[in-house]
Amino acid sequence: MPTPLETPAFPPRFTVRARLKSFIFAGCGLRSLVQGEHNARLHLAASLIVVAAGLVLRVSAADWRWLVLAIAMVWLAEAFNTAIEDICDRINPEFDPAIGRIKDLAAGAVLVASIAAALIGLFTLTPPLLELFR
Repeated sequence: MPTPLETPAFPPRFTVRARLKSFIFAGCGLRSLVQGEHNARLHLAASLIVVAAGLVLRVSAADWRWLVLAIAMVWLAEAFNTAIEDICDRINPEFDPAIGRIKDLAAGAVLVASIAAALIGLFTLTPPLLELFR
């Protein structure tokens, strides 16, 4: 059996079962993210509110593209931020200014994604919401 740094002589065969397992692992990662991170639960609530608003307001397919992109952008940023924080804590559990900077940069990316998503949501959902009240 090759060590983790060695390349196997032959790549593993493609199997449907292995692909299905990879989806299960990904789902476990998302569940872990939501269960272990307070901010991920806030993102989940915001995502559900945006989807509900889009359904109630019957936004267009073009608007759904923007909403889905905004939601995905925030979830990607949060997942990467959590992964970066976890690996930094694993590498060096003690306080280190360089690792602190790395973690701050990753958190800043989540902030940027969240602000952009909020603006996309406002620009996308405000016109049909105003139309509803007319």
